[in-house]
Amino acid sequence: MEWIERWNEAIGYIEEHLTEEIDMGQLGRIACCSSYHFQRMFTYMAGIPLSEYIRRRRMSLAAVDLQGRGMKIIDVAGRYGYSSPTAFNRAFQSVHGIAPSALKRDGVSVKSFPPITFKITVKGVEEMNYRIETKEAFRIVGVSVPLEKDIEKNFAAIPAKWGEIAADGTLQRLTGMMDAQPLGVLGVSICNDTEAWRYYIAVSSSQAADGLEEYTVPPATWAVFPGSGTSQSIQELERRIVTEWLPTSGYEYGNAPDVEVYLNPDPANAQYEVWIPVVKRQG
Repeated sequence: MEWIERWNEAIGYIEEHLTEEIDMGQLGRIACCSSYHFQRMFTYMAGIPLSEYIRRRRMSLAAVDLQGRGMKIIDVAGRYGYSSPTAFNRAFQSVHGIAPSALKRDGVSVKSFPPITFKITVKGVEEMNYRIETKEAFRIVGVSVPLEKDIEKNFAAIPAKWGEIAADGTLQRLTGMMDAQPLGVLGVSICNDTEAWRYYIAVSSSQAADGLEEYTVPPATWAVFPGSGTSQSIQELERRIVTEWLPTSGYEYGNAPDVEVYLNPDPANAQYEVWIPVVKRQG
């Protein structure tokens, strides 16, 4: 299957460049998605963040270089992009549980993390309800925070922003400005490779921004998945979309924002929709 072939080709690219800086944009181009979507999809499919996978692979090879090839620690550190032996020592110990210098002793065990290979596994799981919806461009008004290129760093910044605007009254103000579809408080991730990455907490509105930010979501086709529950349940829904629905759907990621539509304000039992931009897969 072409989708799986592209992902395994991306893993091959990582393997070929473990001693260099890995171009996240190139990984996205190989997999036909943005670098943001590549990182997020990788985390859901592999069960670990992309940055952690790359670190484990590098430290696996570093152990071979030290133990099997007898290379010096400072040379191995430089080979895998570490500017100092101290930083390399910290990374090596976090993966293997021992310092690199310990490999000089006989009988010392290290860990090996082989390259990942992706394949599709058919499982009998609960059904997924969704609809395909094509929308014209719509204007949103709200507040935003920048998204880091290493998407793991965003897991603290985004909840903090939600807490901030709930406390200072901005969220209540936004709900009063809501006057266009989609109706709900929106979490909008601008994460393509042509503009700055940002996360908006906003509403669809025709009203004046007055001290708020505005953005126009471009026209696109979305796969829309309803759900309910806590923030953990929305992450689980997104994981299932990426690992169960997308590979066999006939679609791939489109060049538009991800949108979360929160249909009620109860954080403990939210009603929401996850909007994934899609285009028909070629071939």
